[in-house]
Amino acid sequence: MHFIFIKKRWLLICFLLVVIGLSGWYYLTPNAVQTAVQQQQVKTIDIDMITAEFSTKLDDGTEIEAYRWDPGTIVIQKNQKVNLKIHGINGKEHSFHIEGTNITGVVSKGKTTEVPLFFKKEGTYRLICDTHSHDGAPMIGYIVVD
Repeated sequence: MHFIFIKKRWLLICFLLVVIGLSGWYYLTPNAVQTAVQQQQVKTIDIDMITAEFSTKLDDGTEIEAYRWDPGTIVIQKNQKVNLKIHGINGKEHSFHIEGTNITGVVSKGKTTEVPLFFKKEGTYRLICDTHSHDGAPMIGYIVVD
């Protein structure tokens, strides 16, 4: 009968090689189960808008004016965070509201008003200037939510 003697050193080396091999196999296996899901963050989009004025004189000398938001229509996706930056170019001050929401604000000449938008429902929302809402050509912009 022959006895095989294994030294402790060789036993330790074999054990370490098995542990290293199993660890490498575990980490390199493509079928690893995902244990945590990172929540997708919604990116905020910036949209710039200005206040604009058009004026002219009629043949009889009467001056007429029209104010507008430019661009007059913006299209955004529902559930999208939007930062609407309205730059006051013409007109001293424009108080406004967005129909169908509780959003109100004021745009002053030479300043930028930032309006955070987030719509959950599709539709067309009117951006109405309260200062120029009853003139011959009311100052109205449209926010279309798809």
